[in-house]
Amino acid sequence: MSGSGWVAVAVFAIAYVLIATEKVHRVAAALGGAVVMLLVGATDAEHAFFSETAGIDWNVIFLLVGMMLIVAVLKRTGAFEYVAIWATKRAGGRPFRVMVLLVLVTAVASAFLDNVTTVLLVAPVTFLVCERLDVPVAPFLIAEVMASNIGGTSTLVGDPPNIIIASRGGLSYNDFLFHLAPFVALLVVVFLGLCRVLFRSAFRYDPERAAQIALLRERDAIQDGRLLVLSGVVLVLVTAAFVLHTVLHLEPSVVAIVGGLALLALSRMDAGEAARDVEWPTLVFFAGLFVMVGALVNTGVIEQIAGAATDATGGRLFLASMLLLWGSAVLSAVVDNIPYVATMSPVVADMVRAEGGTSGSHVLWWALALGADLGGNATAIGASANVVVLGLAERSGRPITFWQFTRYGLVVTAVTVALAVPYLWLRYFAFS
Repeated sequence: MSGSGWVAVAVFAIAYVLIATEKVHRVAAALGGAVVMLLVGATDAEHAFFSETAGIDWNVIFLLVGMMLIVAVLKRTGAFEYVAIWATKRAGGRPFRVMVLLVLVTAVASAFLDNVTTVLLVAPVTFLVCERLDVPVAPFLIAEVMASNIGGTSTLVGDPPNIIIASRGGLSYNDFLFHLAPFVALLVVVFLGLCRVLFRSAFRYDPERAAQIALLRERDAIQDGRLLVLSGVVLVLVTAAFVLHTVLHLEPSVVAIVGGLALLALSRMDAGEAARDVEWPTLVFFAGLFVMVGALVNTGVIEQIAGAATDATGGRLFLASMLLLWGSAVLSAVVDNIPYVATMSPVVADMVRAEGGTSGSHVLWWALALGADLGGNATAIGASANVVVLGLAERSGRPITFWQFTRYGLVVTAVTVALAVPYLWLRYFAFS
């Protein structure tokens, strides 16, 4: 590893420790790390701001801005209050049943929408539900964001790394459905069982509150019917465009920002008021994190790690798939899984070609997808959706700490990735 590579690793490690220990606010730590990376020459302005693989991912930034604008307008309609009352009544006011309902909705929605988009839509409902039930909101938000990362694994559009994998591997939407969706459905069931154990202290049932909620009428929550219809139409069109983005040749970021600005214009809402609802600190944190990870890519650190992993397998397909699965899970817990997959996918493409490009060798792509997507649950900064939820919680005055998230995330990641081992072996080796 070059001298600049070691410097980049040291800077990233220090920034990561500051974020994890919360000695410094995560935005300041990420921005500080990005500035140091630029000053020491681990990256430069051209790579930091314009490189697709070693800089700020503007597609993620503008996807977030567009969806935050849609949520800002939708919030004024009373739709979130409506859904919160409906869900709580259907669950009989019992917190675990509410969590099951929200987790299932989040997991299914994340298969068709980007997981960041899903948590942006579900989180406001969660705040209201927990307020009604007088239960802590953190366990519900953590469960939802993990469900979004699990559910998003099942389709090509569910998680950004899958889009990169599909492009490099020549894989279709149906390939992801056939190879990953059945296993993800099993993971969701297992995850619900984990939720019952991990978050058991949050399931305090209050019969009096349940009785009060049963008297509420969902329709009374709607504040602006016209705006609700407009928001619904725009949201349906945006969702359809997300699903069909490969056919329409439109990036999800373009779809989101056009949808957000169009809804803002149609709503006649004050632009300054909508801008105040955008999570600017979260966006700045992402920018800093992208620059730091980009420096690791730019100095060849991630490529060297990937190359060493490839050499260690010696052409043994099962060993290669296991190393990809667990290695991707570990690295995606530390660095954002988008630049990691962007760097690793050419290596996997070479490995697949070395195996003759057969359908059996495609197990390497599925190992990469499962490791990168499920590994994002391990830490508070492992996936984009995690960071967004932490930002929303902090803004609401109910912050979730790095370790509060991570102590649950490590358990969920270990269980889900461990289950992927027999799945990959049984489906692609034992009976192939």
